[in-house]
Amino acid sequence: MEGIEHKMISANGLNIHIAEKGQGPLVLFLHGFPKLWYSWRHQLHFMASHGYHAVAPDLRGYGDTTGAPLHDASKFSMPYLVGDLVALLDVIAPNEKVVVVAHDWGATIAWHLSLFRPDKVKALVSLSVHYMPRNPNIRVMDVMKAFYGEDYYVLRFQEPGDMEAGIANSIGTKTFLKKFLSHRDPAPWFFPKGKGFNGDSPDAPLPSWLSEEDLDYYSAKYERTGFTGPLNYYRAFDLTWELTAPWTGAQVKVPTKHIVGELDVVYNVPGAKEFVHKGEFQKYVPLLQEVVVMEGTAHFINEEKPDEINNHIYQFLKQFKDFQT
Repeated sequence: MEGIEHKMISANGLNIHIAEKGQGPLVLFLHGFPKLWYSWRHQLHFMASHGYHAVAPDLRGYGDTTGAPLHDASKFSMPYLVGDLVALLDVIAPNEKVVVVAHDWGATIAWHLSLFRPDKVKALVSLSVHYMPRNPNIRVMDVMKAFYGEDYYVLRFQEPGDMEAGIANSIGTKTFLKKFLSHRDPAPWFFPKGKGFNGDSPDAPLPSWLSEEDLDYYSAKYERTGFTGPLNYYRAFDLTWELTAPWTGAQVKVPTKHIVGELDVVYNVPGAKEFVHKGEFQKYVPLLQEVVVMEGTAHFINEEKPDEINNHIYQFLKQFKDFQT
């Protein structure tokens, strides 16, 4: 896209691709599944035009970032994912605290970056995924299986090669991405074997925020790289649960703003609204300043409502002396 520069940064054993624009205090944007740096295209332009250095990497296993061992899902557990960001920041923002804006899996990583290395984070804007404290009594996969059964998308992602083959052989990369990105039902996502995305759901038109050109960009990248890297994040859920035992009960102590769509599937998980609004979220994130629920908005909030999200980010940053512009 016009005016956006692209670089490769050697960090943590990877060649990390970043897209960047602008000069000033650094704002780091972290994408989720099944996205890329490209999901932040609106925010990069906006933040650069308001005096910030906006940087969006392709995360480990995604897009043009290379060097991750795709055959080994253990290399996608949270210590590695956070380690990538720490190493990246050591190169592009040494001795500097940065603002992190993150969506979906990117938000999960950002919460852990803020938990493990608060010295790196000035503040956090989390989109979609709120902080989820570790439950010491039950593994993540066991919880999901008990709630939703074997057809739940996270469970279906677990077997190496299975979902990759299903996408390649029965639905195709572009159709899979179109169905996934078009989904607006706040009910859980399911991938029953042999039936594709949410059973026999009809094809949906592209949402207004996603053009054919946008879909082609995502599709071309995934046709080249496949889905194994991104799916490994889900396959490392239980390993991350094991490795983060020392942080059981710990608080995230960075200033935070959380934004979620009313129709977001994460916001509609049983117990999520109660956690977010009844005091537990604030208990674990004591510097939480605001929770914004955007009416009529679904999961991919930074692309669906870019102007509103840009304004929320900008207004939040203005309170920090080093980030006032």
